[in-house]
Amino acid sequence: MKRSTYIACLATSLLAGCNGLSIRSQSPEDVAETQAENRRLVGDVATPFGMFPIQVEAVALVTGLPGTGSDPAPSPQRSLVIRDMQRNKVENPNQVLASNTTDIVMVRGYLRPGIQKGDKFDLEVRVPARSENTGLRGGWLMQTQLTQMAPIGGDILNSTPMGGAEGPILVDPTVEGRNDKVLLSRGRVLGGGTSHVARPIGMVLKQSYRNIAISSLVGAAINKRFHTYDKGIKIGVAKPKTDKYIELTVHPRYKDNIERYVRVLRALPLRETSSEQLTRLQVLERNLLDPISSASAAVRLEAIGKEAVPVLKKGLASNNVEVRFYSAEALAYLDEKSAAAPLAQIARDEPAFRAFALAALGAMEEFESVEALKSLMAVASAETRYGAFRALWSMGQNEPFVRDEAITPQFHYHVLETGGPAMIHFTRNGRPEVVLFGRDQKLIPPVSIEAGPRILINSIDAEHLSVSRYAPGQPDQKRIISTSIDEMVRAVAEMGGTYPDVVQALQQAKSSKALPGRLEIEAVPQAGREFERNATPTAETDASLDPETKDAAPADGAPLDDTTAADSLTDRGSATVKDGEKGAEKATENKENSDEDEERPSIWRRFLGKMASN
Repeated sequence: MKRSTYIACLATSLLAGCNGLSIRSQSPEDVAETQAENRRLVGDVATPFGMFPIQVEAVALVTGLPGTGSDPAPSPQRSLVIRDMQRNKVENPNQVLASNTTDIVMVRGYLRPGIQKGDKFDLEVRVPARSENTGLRGGWLMQTQLTQMAPIGGDILNSTPMGGAEGPILVDPTVEGRNDKVLLSRGRVLGGGTSHVARPIGMVLKQSYRNIAISSLVGAAINKRFHTYDKGIKIGVAKPKTDKYIELTVHPRYKDNIERYVRVLRALPLRETSSEQLTRLQVLERNLLDPISSASAAVRLEAIGKEAVPVLKKGLASNNVEVRFYSAEALAYLDEKSAAAPLAQIARDEPAFRAFALAALGAMEEFESVEALKSLMAVASAETRYGAFRALWSMGQNEPFVRDEAITPQFHYHVLETGGPAMIHFTRNGRPEVVLFGRDQKLIPPVSIEAGPRILINSIDAEHLSVSRYAPGQPDQKRIISTSIDEMVRAVAEMGGTYPDVVQALQQAKSSKALPGRLEIEAVPQAGREFERNATPTAETDASLDPETKDAAPADGAPLDDTTAADSLTDRGSATVKDGEKGAEKATENKENSDEDEERPSIWRRFLGKMASN
């Protein structure tokens, strides 16, 4: 071969991205498959941007404490609060701080990736170190501005306000008396933060691909697959801004699972003809039917779109639960109704996949997914029932079955007509919410409980309760109701009780054995559980065709690194795979179902303990 001919061949081979100079001979089918799998994806040239939360903070004033406040010592925090009060024309700020009904607190929140202006987020509240405060229960966080803060030379510098904060403080309801100062001086304000900014997410081109042509190519590849509507006009979700940055709009179907959205985007091919796609579908079908490569193959098939539906439906017929799950999950995000039944069964039977199965059902818009979620609200597992409720609520807040009963602006209240054992659920994340699974739940007398520092609930006889409110400077209120828990919650709300007040009343009712059923705290399905794989890889799948199955990816819900950590496309690091002993998983779930209401308070201890260590 002439030298010039050899060089031309070499250049052509490199540009084509194929193995034309490989010494080993290949059949035409092998070459086609290798070309298809080696074709560049969006993830090969770009990494996600904006996938980490931003911490915002404030030093703020808490009022309404039942004598548990303190007069803060001189400090930069005290000076900051006094300046803020003076700016708002509060008279005698030092006298206000000296009262035992007020105190200074540190407030912290996180602006999640993709948050929009006006969206709500949770706040963590704690008293400063060496404070004499003995508890935040009953306190109200006064309105303040959240910024990025930095201590400089004995003072605290703030950025431009990025959020606002206000609301009632929820303290661990399992803490009794004043014996645990650390837990009593930590709390949360659910949904108490309001974002003042929108945080866009995007794709940043890797260093060697930064030019206008590649940026435009990535934008075109994404927009070919995904679009939204603006005032009725169809627009793509990607907008190339510079030679290295593409801004993204979150597609509505992935609004509650941005991490999966980014993984699907990164699985999009930059260029692909119809014949190339057909060849790739054949390769991905083989990988989908192998449990080892099924997760990654399902994401790539989901990225292809409707053309991949027939392949994914073949996965639903598999005898392997992993293959069925990953196939059904991808079909759900493609809004295929055939995914509903298998996802509901997996949510019921497989704890390792439960959180993701429910999230996928919630992303659908089909009647079948609504009915599947309703059916799960009568099972024994508390987390399956509540997880199904949250998934159904996320589909549409006006769905009659889960519609919010507007009894107070302080919290969300839902009474569900479901089968299954009686249960009450309240949250410690997201939004303040009380859910009754079964309307006809009645307190078991005798009853003597408190709903915050000002509302008392006592038995009159076997059928009636007295609900009384006493507040300084206000007329006393008293109401006679039945022993219905629904009536009690409504009475407390109508008397001005806050969400923490209702939570305290329910927790005390549980402690005194006055509840007929279970009381659950944040009983949401958890990621990271082990799934015990019994199946062995099939011989027909060539693992080299899907090298990304060798590396675990972040779980759904875990932040993706803005640079290299997101390069793995494997869809499930969340359900840890472990061979053998599947019966142990079932035994663990049975124990979880029987002991959930006894173990839930430990969630508070772990969470608030972590806050105390910060």
